[in-house]
Amino acid sequence: MLTDNLALTNQPSHFLSDHMTSPIEPPDAESGHGKPEEAAGNQESKSTPSSNKSHQTELFETDIPPWEMPAEASIATATIVFSDAPHGPYDYRVPDSIRDKLKIGMRVHVPLGRRRKPITGWCTKIDLEAKAQRSLRDIAEIIDEEPLCDASLVRLVLWMSHYYQAPAGQVFDTLIPSSVRSNAGTREKTYFHPHMESLDDATINDLPKKQQAVVRHLIAAARPLTAIQLMAEAACTQDPIRRLQKKGLLKSETRREMTTANPTRWQVSDGETERSLTLTKDQSHALERITAAVDSGEGKTLVLHGVTGSGKTEVYIRAIEHLIRFGRGAIVLVPEISLTPQTRGRFERRFQTVAVLHSQMTPAERHYQWQRIRSGEVQVVIGPRSAVFAPMPRLGLIILDEEHDSSFKQDTQPRYHARKVAHARAMSLGIPLVLGSATPSLESWQATQTGHAEMVPLPSRVNDLPMPDVQLVDLRVKDDRSSGAISRPLHTALTETLQDRGQTILLLNRRGFATTIQCPACGDVVACPDCDMPLTHHRDGGKAICHYCDFTIPTPPACPACRFDGIRYGGLGTQRLEAEVKAKFPEARIARMDSDTMRRPGSHQKVLTMFRRGDVDILLGTQMIAKGLDFPNVLLVGVINSDSALHFPDFRAAERTFQLVTQVAGRTGRGDRSGRVIVQTYSPEHPAIQAASRHDYHQFAKDEMVVRRRFSYPPLGSVARIIIRGSIEDVTEAVADSLVTQLDAARKQLGFEVRILGPAPPPISKLRGKYRFHILLQSTNPAHLGSTIRKAVEGFTIADKDDVQYVIDIDPMDML
Repeated sequence: MLTDNLALTNQPSHFLSDHMTSPIEPPDAESGHGKPEEAAGNQESKSTPSSNKSHQTELFETDIPPWEMPAEASIATATIVFSDAPHGPYDYRVPDSIRDKLKIGMRVHVPLGRRRKPITGWCTKIDLEAKAQRSLRDIAEIIDEEPLCDASLVRLVLWMSHYYQAPAGQVFDTLIPSSVRSNAGTREKTYFHPHMESLDDATINDLPKKQQAVVRHLIAAARPLTAIQLMAEAACTQDPIRRLQKKGLLKSETRREMTTANPTRWQVSDGETERSLTLTKDQSHALERITAAVDSGEGKTLVLHGVTGSGKTEVYIRAIEHLIRFGRGAIVLVPEISLTPQTRGRFERRFQTVAVLHSQMTPAERHYQWQRIRSGEVQVVIGPRSAVFAPMPRLGLIILDEEHDSSFKQDTQPRYHARKVAHARAMSLGIPLVLGSATPSLESWQATQTGHAEMVPLPSRVNDLPMPDVQLVDLRVKDDRSSGAISRPLHTALTETLQDRGQTILLLNRRGFATTIQCPACGDVVACPDCDMPLTHHRDGGKAICHYCDFTIPTPPACPACRFDGIRYGGLGTQRLEAEVKAKFPEARIARMDSDTMRRPGSHQKVLTMFRRGDVDILLGTQMIAKGLDFPNVLLVGVINSDSALHFPDFRAAERTFQLVTQVAGRTGRGDRSGRVIVQTYSPEHPAIQAASRHDYHQFAKDEMVVRRRFSYPPLGSVARIIIRGSIEDVTEAVADSLVTQLDAARKQLGFEVRILGPAPPPISKLRGKYRFHILLQSTNPAHLGSTIRKAVEGFTIADKDDVQYVIDIDPMDML
C-alpha cells in the first residue's frame, strides 16, 4: 500500500499542488489583443506606401492608455462542495460584505436549486478576480468565525476525494467531527463593553446611580463582562444594563463558549508504575534515525520493526520529547480503543498536555479536546484512525503504532486507510511518518525493500528477555482434545500458571455464546432475515443477534421450521469460553473483554487497570486483548482457535492469522519470569502458523510474497472493489452487469492494463436487507485503476426506481 502511496505522492502530490491551493489569479488578458500602440503602427505600415516617413507627434494623445481602458467586469467567486447530493463543486459569488471574512475551509450557507432554505456547504477555493462570464448566485452567509480546516487539511480533503473517489463534502464531514460542527457542549454568551465614543464624564454624571455604577465597573474592568458579572459587580438588576444599551452607551457581542472547562473523565493513573528506562543500543540507534528524519525537514517514512517487548513506545516518547523542544507536536495513532488508556497514561506521565480523540467520548468531550488541539496548546494527540485528522497547527511527526492492524481502514464512505492518509499528510507537510509494528503489513515491508521507506529494526526485547516458547496443539489428535474449548495441554498450563500466581490471557476472536443455532431434525439454521447470516446466541438476556446488522430476537426454544425442541447450539464464542473457564477454575478471578462487555465509557480502562493490579487472574476476549498491551505478570497466553480467520476467502487471511498469533504471543514473558504460548489449531502445518510459532516474520514475508507475486496481489499490485447493493436481486445484478460494461469500455478507451473480475455475489450475498454483488479490479498501476473507475462512472446513472446504489472501495481490506 505504501508503494502505491509513494507512486501516487509524485502523482497526487502533483494533484495536491494543482488543486489544493487557492491562488489569487490575475485576470486573463484579452486574447488576440496586443498593445494599442503596436496595433495602430501595424495598420499604418500596411496602408502607407512610404513607411520610412517620420510620424508627426500629436499635441494631445488620441489613444487611451491601457490603464484607463474599461476593464472587463470581475467578481469574487468561491467554490462550494456539499456532503449530500448534488455534491458539487459549484461556484458562487462572494458578496462584498463578506469578501474579507471568507476563507477556504469555512462552512457557508448557500442557495441550491429550488430549495427554499439555504443549505450548508464547504468552501474549497476562492478567486477574488474571476471573470463575470455568467450570473452566479450569492453566498447567503458564513457559518464559522474561523476555518475548521486550515489550508493543508483542505489539500488533504481534495487528495482523499480524488484518490478514494468520494465526494469532497463527505470527506470534510469525516475530518471534522459532528460534535464540532454542532458546537456540542457550548452555549452562546452575551458580553457588554462601553461605547467609549459616547461616554464622557458629564454624560456619566448625568446618569442615574445604578447606571453610573454599571458604566464605571465596566470601564474599570477593561474587558467585556456578561450581564450576570455586571449585576454582581454593580449590585443591580438587569434593568440598568438594558436601559444603557437602549441609550447606545453599551455595546454587546455574542460569543459561543464551552460550558465547562474540562469535561474529560479520564484519569492519569492506570495502575502502571513509572519506571526510569535506559535505552538499549538498538533503541538508541532507532531514536537517532527518527530524530535525524525530524531534523531534516523532509517527508520520510520509517518502519520501526520491533519484536513484541522491544520498547517501541519508549522510542516514540523520546522522539516526541526531541520534537517538543522546537515547539512542535505529534499525532500517535493506535488501532484499538482498549490501547488508548494505557498509551495515554504513559504519555501523560511524560508530557504536560495530551489530548485524546475516540468514539467513546461524549460529544462535549470530543469538541473540547478538538478545540484544545486547534488552539495549539496540545503537545501529543492520541487516538484511533480518525485522530489522523487532528488540527494541530505545528505538526511535526505522525506515528502509527501497530500499523498493520486492519482497524485503520474505514468501512464506511469515505473508505480511507489511516496509514495512506497519514503518509499523504506527512509528505505534504514535509514531516516524518513512523510506522511501528512487530508484524509490519506486507505493504510497509515491500516499501522498505523498494527504497520508498526506511527499515529501522529492533530485533531484541528490552533487557535481552527471551521470546516466549510457542507450543502448537494439534486439535486433530484425540489425546490432546477435550470435551470443551480448552485442550488438555492448555488446561495443564492454566493450572500451573494459577499455582505460580501468574496471569493468563486467552484469545478467542468470536463473541457471543454459540455462533450457530441449528435444528438436528430438519437441519434448519436460525438466520437473519436481512442478511442471510446465522444468528449468534448470546446467553445474557437469551438473545439471538446478527453481528452484521444487529437484528435481535429471543433465542428460540424450539426449531422455528419444524418445532423440534432439541435445537442445538454450535460453535464457540467468548461467553461460552468464559462459562467453561469458570466451571473448570472456580477459584480464578476472570474478566472478559469484547465489544459486548466494553460498551460503557471507561470500561476498557477499568478492566485493564484491574488486570495490571493483579485483581484478575485470567483475561479472555477477542482481538482487542491481542495488541500492544504490556503486563509483566502474564506467564501464559492461550489461542483457543487460531484457524478462525485462516481459511477466509481473502488473500490477506494468512497474513492476518500470522499477525494475530504473533501479537498475542508477545503479551507474555515481559517480566522477570519467562512466559509460554499454547496455540490450538487444526492446521499446525500451515506456513503462517509455523512462522508465528517461531516468531519468524522475515520467513513469513518471503513465503507470502511468492503467493502475492503469482496473482499480482497487493503490495505488488493494486486492487479496487465496487459493491453494488439493491432491494431486488435481478435488478441489482443487471446494474452490476451494466457497470462492468462501462468499466470494460473505459479500460479499452484509456488503453490501460486493468483486470476486471465479476460481477459475482460476495461471501455475504445479502446484508441489511440488500442483495449484493461485487466487482474486483486489479492493476499494477494504481493511477490506471483510479482513472478507469472515474471514467466508467462519469456518466453512469441508475434510475431511482431501481433502488440500487454502488460503493467504490479503493485498496479494500475486507472481501466479504
